[in-house]
Amino acid sequence: MKNFQASALRTSFQIVAGIFFTAIITLMMYPIREFLGSQIVALIFLLPVLFSVYFLGLLPAIITSVTSFLCLNYFFIPPYYSFLVHKGQDFVTLLVFLLISVFTSQLIDKARKGTQLARQHEMEATSLYQLLLALSAKADTGSIAGTVAEHTLRTIPCSRVEVNLNSSKAIPTVVINKSVNTTDGGSSYLFTYPMLSSRSDEGILKVWSDHPVLSGDEDRLLSMYAAQGAQALERSRLMAVETHAHILEETDQAKSTLLASVSHELRSPLAVIKASVSSLRSGLVEWDSEARQDLLSSIEEETDHLNFLVGNLLDMSRIEAGALTLHKKWNSLLEIANVSLQHMQKVLEPFRVEVGISSDLPLVYTDFILMDQVYTNLLSNSVKFASPGSRISLLAYPEEENVHAIVENEGPGVPEEDLDRIFEKFHQLHKNDRVMGTGLGLSICKGIVSSHGGKIWAENLQKGFAFHFTLPARPAGESPHIPVEGEDE
Repeated sequence: MKNFQASALRTSFQIVAGIFFTAIITLMMYPIREFLGSQIVALIFLLPVLFSVYFLGLLPAIITSVTSFLCLNYFFIPPYYSFLVHKGQDFVTLLVFLLISVFTSQLIDKARKGTQLARQHEMEATSLYQLLLALSAKADTGSIAGTVAEHTLRTIPCSRVEVNLNSSKAIPTVVINKSVNTTDGGSSYLFTYPMLSSRSDEGILKVWSDHPVLSGDEDRLLSMYAAQGAQALERSRLMAVETHAHILEETDQAKSTLLASVSHELRSPLAVIKASVSSLRSGLVEWDSEARQDLLSSIEEETDHLNFLVGNLLDMSRIEAGALTLHKKWNSLLEIANVSLQHMQKVLEPFRVEVGISSDLPLVYTDFILMDQVYTNLLSNSVKFASPGSRISLLAYPEEENVHAIVENEGPGVPEEDLDRIFEKFHQLHKNDRVMGTGLGLSICKGIVSSHGGKIWAENLQKGFAFHFTLPARPAGESPHIPVEGEDE
């Protein structure tokens, strides 16, 4: 009722304004009416009509047209002060004036409404684009609901916005008020819009307004906000499901790859150990015979191999979990390489091993045990692919602020597309249709070298294959502490 009264009062004021403007034009032309022709007067009376239709609206403009028509007839068409018309020319002038004023009012009003509609559509498109842009940057449901509520409160004249989500998770209702004192009571009116996606009901958008009826533009915008919010919530849920499925797929693939890689490598040493122990327990092998020593040596070698495989698995899990602890000290790379060669002495017996590491090579700030494992894994990889009797070389030289180490062998090269992939976990190369190794050794080397601030890569040679890795010689400008005589190390 209040809105109707306000609208009627506003329309009455506009009509009075149009009539008042017509009265002013009449008073201005009345003293000089003898010098103006009826056609000129009719044109001048179009001014209040145009003013009314542009600034006041169609209804005030039509009433102004009728008022101007009566003033023109009464004050400016002979006989004066009468609505009678004696001349046919004056009658035509009055008729044409009335038709032009009414038609012009309608045309200008349509043009004005078209302009307003275009601006309204532009505003709606801009508002919807801003909402879509904001939603595209949100991934979780809580942020999406908050974005929808904030955008609604900013673009729609309302006092309170609430977004209730239908989610299996305990997501609180998003409530935003225009001011701290605003509540959902009092004279506010509630409007609800379901947030429906293509698959389900995502929730409800609630808006409190001071007006009992929303305009068509506001209602349309709120419906679009609810729809876009529902689509964003559905997208977020589907992305979460896809991510979870992808993680499960990767986990299952990693488990299958691990079992396929490790099963053969674990079965082989266990089979040798089992066969050797069975032979020793059978009583067929004399205790002081050479065969007994060979069996015991096989058990020892395969046990070391088994321990090496299990150690690789544990080291890989520590690297992936970020739990690899470095105990760095200043060490000689030549000393680390010699220790690794001692550990691999039996395995390297069929090969010609050459060491080209100078004793005056700068010290490196490393974890001795972990770098020993790097050399051990690289040598083990070289042994698998190189032919017995071929050469395996260990080289190192200073390179700017780093020490560049190389492990070369005369084995076959690696396809170019696999040069980087061989350092990935579980990536294996096949030789004679037989899987070689678990695919963890080189990945562990990469993790250890990277944790020291270095890098590792592989290279095909003209006659062989090489592993390269670099280590900082003096990290952060540090220098090794050289104890003086009489000082405890």
